[in-house]
Amino acid sequence: MSDPVVIIGGGLSGLVCARELAAKGLEVVLLEASDGVGGRVRTDSHEGFLLDRGFQVLLTAYPEARRQLHYGDLDLCPFAPGSLIQLADSRHRMSDPWRRPLHAVQTALAPVGGLDDKLKIAALRRASKRGSDAEVFTAPEQTTEQELRSLGFSETMIERFLRPFLGGVFLDSSLTTSSRMLYFVFRMFSLGDTSLPASGMGRISEQLAASLPTDTVRLRQKVAAVESSHVQMEDGTQLPYSKLVIATEQSAAARLLPELASERAPRSVYCVYYDAPRSPVRDRMLVLNGSGKGMVNNLCVPSLIAPAYAPRGRHLISATVLDTSLNEPTLAESVQQELHGWFGDQVREWKHLKTYRIDNALPNADAPAYNPPVQPAQVRDGVYVCGDYRVNGSINGAMQSGRLTAESLLNARPL
Repeated sequence: MSDPVVIIGGGLSGLVCARELAAKGLEVVLLEASDGVGGRVRTDSHEGFLLDRGFQVLLTAYPEARRQLHYGDLDLCPFAPGSLIQLADSRHRMSDPWRRPLHAVQTALAPVGGLDDKLKIAALRRASKRGSDAEVFTAPEQTTEQELRSLGFSETMIERFLRPFLGGVFLDSSLTTSSRMLYFVFRMFSLGDTSLPASGMGRISEQLAASLPTDTVRLRQKVAAVESSHVQMEDGTQLPYSKLVIATEQSAAARLLPELASERAPRSVYCVYYDAPRSPVRDRMLVLNGSGKGMVNNLCVPSLIAPAYAPRGRHLISATVLDTSLNEPTLAESVQQELHGWFGDQVREWKHLKTYRIDNALPNADAPAYNPPVQPAQVRDGVYVCGDYRVNGSINGAMQSGRLTAESLLNARPL
C-alpha cells in the first residue's frame, strides 16, 4: 500500500482539501494539533452559552460555501438587513432599502451621511455585482479608503458607517485593505443573507469533517518538521507521505516551510462575551460604533439571531475590539464601562463570560494585493499549501483554496 496524502491543519481549507481528495479515492490523513477541527471557525460551549471563537458570520452568497456546505443542515438564522449606528448620544437604524423598502425614508433621514451618500451606496452596490468574482480580484486597485473617497463619499458617511462596518469585516480600521475586497464583500452582502448557524459557526467545520471517511482526522497531533518523504512529529514518530499539504495559518506554515514567510502582519482581534438578562437592542442587526471614539468597533447580540446561543431567559453579547495592543486582563471591564455609555445602567447587570484574543484572525490584504490573486498551490515537488491567505481572507477564500489545492494535487506534474 502506498503512503497517504498527509494534510497538516484541520481548518476549513484542510477539511475541504481532505474531502475533495477522499472523494477521488485517495487515502488521506489529516493532522490537527488542537483538540478539534475548525481552526478559527469553532464554537465553544461555556456556561450554557455558545461562544464562537471571534465574532463571525456566514454570507450565504459565498460561491464556495454554496458548493461545499449543505445550508439546510446548518439551520441558518439570518440577520435583519442593515445596521444600527451608535453615535455619541443616539442610535440610528440604517436598513437595507432594497430588502426593507418600508424603512427607506427612515434610512434616508438618518444622520449618517446625506442623501447623496446613500445614493452612492446604491451605486457601489450595483458596481459590485458587475462581472464575475474572478474579475473583481483582477480589477485595478487602491486602498479601500482611497476608493471610498474617489467615489465621493462624505467624511461623515465614511466615519459613521463605512469605517466601522468595513473595519469590522476586514479587521482593519485604517481601511488600507485592497479595494478588491471592498467590491467582493459588497457583492456578497448584496446577493445573499448574513447568517449564523443555529448551533454556532463551528457547525460549519463539523459538517465538513463529518463527510470525511472514518479515521481521516487525527487530533492532538503536533508536527515538528517537514522532511522530503515524511513529517516529523513532536513525539518523535515519523509519518511518511506520498504528497503533503500544509493547511495551517500562514505563520505556522512558514515555520515548516520558510519560503511561505511574509512581511505582511496578519490581522488580529479581541472578542469579548457577556451574559445579559435582556438584550440592549431589539433589532437583529449589528451595532456599529459611528462615534469615532472608544475601543469597541461593533457589537452583536447573537442570541437575537439564533436563540440557542444563550440559555432560555438570557442573552449573549459579543463586542469586537480591533486594537489588540490593549491590556487583556482589564479589557472586559473597560469594554463594559464603555458600553454603559451606549446602553445605560442595564450594562451593570452583565456578567463577563470570556475574552478571546484571535491572533492571525485574517491575512493582511493591504493594497496592492498579491499578484496573481490566487497563489500557486504547489510549492515543492510533492508539497502543497492552502489557506485563506493564498486566495482572500474570508470563509469563502479558505474553502476555495482547499478545493484548488486538491485539484492541483490531483493534476500534479513535477516542478
